[in-house]
Amino acid sequence: MLAPIFAFPYLSSLRRIRHLIHHLIFVSVLLPFPVLAMCKAPLALQVLGSGGPIADDARASSGYLLWVNGKSRLLIDAGGGTALRFGEANGKFEDLEAVLLTHLHADHSAELPALLKSSYFSKRKTPLPILGPSGNKGWPSTEEFIHGLFNSQTGIYRYLDGFMDGSDGMFKLEPKSADATSREIHKLHTSEDITIYGVGVQHGPVPAIGYVIEINGKRIAFSGDQNNHNPAFTQLIKDADLLVMTQAIPENAGEIAQKLHATPSHIGKMAQEGKVQQLLLSHFMQRSLRVLDENKKLIQTHYKGKLAIAEDLACYDLL
Repeated sequence: MLAPIFAFPYLSSLRRIRHLIHHLIFVSVLLPFPVLAMCKAPLALQVLGSGGPIADDARASSGYLLWVNGKSRLLIDAGGGTALRFGEANGKFEDLEAVLLTHLHADHSAELPALLKSSYFSKRKTPLPILGPSGNKGWPSTEEFIHGLFNSQTGIYRYLDGFMDGSDGMFKLEPKSADATSREIHKLHTSEDITIYGVGVQHGPVPAIGYVIEINGKRIAFSGDQNNHNPAFTQLIKDADLLVMTQAIPENAGEIAQKLHATPSHIGKMAQEGKVQQLLLSHFMQRSLRVLDENKKLIQTHYKGKLAIAEDLACYDLL
């Protein structure tokens, strides 16, 4: 425990000054000032979280921020730790055009309430679209998810029910579900410069959506979590400038894991068939990090484009 500097009355004045200097240097090492890591390129993707659901990888769980001309325009997924990373990235809620959720596993969505609570102190007044998957017997739709959080009568965080109607100084949330059972590509959102497409992908029994964002002539794709059987997603990502792909399991993962996630060889085949310009691997756990070099080689056996490894707060320029 650090003792207050003036708790040393026996020190001479000179020694007390020296001790103060040493004390301040020690504290500055232990308690560094926050470092903001905003992307400065005209168009860039910033990784907020490159980890998975297990607290064994020293990474935040899944989350990404798309920067356009210095503004944080889209948030993709909001897993554990992304609220801290959003602040470190100097993201602004008033600049967000939409939030995209690939699916509702906790490591992709659990931090959304914390982020929205933080947004109460922002200048945002306009509604915020929340895009995500439809539901099934075991999973809520995106609308049900938001209502389950903030409904004034039964919501888990019912004290924030102003997000349901834009009252109490909050802005209104506009949840919208995409059909996770459909293998047809749908336009989910459009504005002056951004168009978002989505298609249902297979993630075991969990409803999930893969996305492509088109902006300024560039196409950025997000696989979310999916297994090896999604030809519609391969069609969606054709000629993408960047594909962010989950690399959660090794090649020899068990049957259950392979029903949830793509193996390295399939990732390489998908990226090559889709003719993506750059592949960004993310959503790591120790089981994939331990054999990362081996997994990369398997991917590059099939994929001949640029390959990068995601790190929290890293920026990837797209222009």
